[in-house]
Order: sequence, then C-alpha cells, then structure tokens
Amino acid sequence: MKNIILIGMPGTGKSTVGVLLAKSLLMSFTDTDLIIQQKYNTSLQNILREKGTEAFLEIEDNVLSHINVENSVIATGGSAVYGERAMANLKADGVAVYLDTPLDELEKRLLNIHTRGVAMKEGTSLRELFEEREPLYKRYADITVRCENKTAEECVEKIIEALKS
Repeated sequence: MKNIILIGMPGTGKSTVGVLLAKSLLMSFTDTDLIIQQKYNTSLQNILREKGTEAFLEIEDNVLSHINVENSVIATGGSAVYGERAMANLKADGVAVYLDTPLDELEKRLLNIHTRGVAMKEGTSLRELFEEREPLYKRYADITVRCENKTAEECVEKIIEALKS
C-alpha cells in the first residue's frame, strides 16, 4: 500500500489520528516532527527560537525531502506544505490526506500555539496562519476529511472510507 501522508494545521490531530490509522491498517507510523527533533537533538521550539522560522522551514523541507519509508502513515508538521521538495518526495509514493478542521475548533485546541513549536512569523495570529496555509493544504491534498466535531477514531473511519472509494 502507498504511504498515507497526513497534512493540516497544528491541533488537527495528525499524530493522534496517524497512530490509530496505522494500527487499523497494519502500517508503520512516522512522525516528521520527531524525526527533525531527533536529527537536531532538540525540540522544534528550540530550533525555531535559535535559528528562526525561515531556517526551520529549510530544515524541515530538507529532512522531509529525504524521508524514505514504505507502508507507513506519515504525520507531518503543519508547515510541511511550505516545502515543495518535501511534498514532492512524500507524494511520490503516497496519498496526501488533509485533516480539515475549522479555525474556531483549532482555537479551542491550541492554547499553547506560541510554545508548541509552530513555524509562524512573530506577530502572526492563528487566523492569519490558517488563511495562509489552507490553500496549500488544499493544493496538496488527494483526499480531504472534515474533522469538525469528530473524535480521532471517527476521523480514522472517515479516512479509511475515503481511501476505499
């Protein structure tokens, strides 16, 4: 089976849904944020603080453009869609699933947006980030799953249904 690449805003549940989806489909699970943290031996927040947003996005694009896994559910960081090389590599043997979650729900979930390791320019609001990224998610998505008012398990069911059709 092709890899399944989960894309979407921070707080959509890509990592949580990804683990459950991988278990359901008997696939491996890969979290790109963890790969970056392991490679640089520090948290995403530290990379952003020490190197800045632009440097972080370059690091992310470089790391993700070299990921080579098979039969895996891949949870990407919310900013992965900024990296054209990264997305080209991931989609070469994968189907991209956009976990579409409305802004008002994300605002309830993301109480720690500025300490969570989210790549966003200083002074940017969650709304501005959402409006900037949403067209990129839609551009790369092969499948879009609405996750509004759904549990992680319900999102997994919707993804599996969409993959079958």
